[in-house]
Amino acid sequence: MRATNDEPSYPIPVGGAISEAGVSRPALPAELLASTGFLLARVGYGIKLRVIQEFEKAGFTIVQYGVLALLGEGASETQSKIADVIDCDRSQLVGELDALEEHGLIERRRDPQDRRRHMVSITADGKRELVRLRATVKRIEDAFLEPLDAPTRDALHDTLLRVACSHDGRYRRET
Repeated sequence: MRATNDEPSYPIPVGGAISEAGVSRPALPAELLASTGFLLARVGYGIKLRVIQEFEKAGFTIVQYGVLALLGEGASETQSKIADVIDCDRSQLVGELDALEEHGLIERRRDPQDRRRHMVSITADGKRELVRLRATVKRIEDAFLEPLDAPTRDALHDTLLRVACSHDGRYRRET
């Protein structure tokens, strides 16, 4: 990332066809436009970048959102299971959990079955914050997917989920 005039500039443009200076950008090569992987990566990066920016404004990280989303499903989890599910380094997770706990969004308690472990659960304030963060993600996704009608969005989601499930078991849901 490069910053100019306190505005972030990213090496991979994810915005529209007009640059900050109002000059049209050249078209991408046909080879890249023909690559599904390139398009998936570019759109995914764009969505992720916008989410990161909005979360940072609100004082949160994507990791913290992942923690709240996991705990929002109702279970108390161990710190190690949270790290495994959201694919986060355990040492980094501790700092993220500390920040969430300081804001009263989660609580940690010793596991009565194993005093070496901590069980983590979401608080009522954490549930309210999760609702706000979900709305932010939804707004950004809606903006990116605006050219698609609802059935096409559903088909895109189902297709991506099927691909994800074939490469990583964490995406599978019991039916």
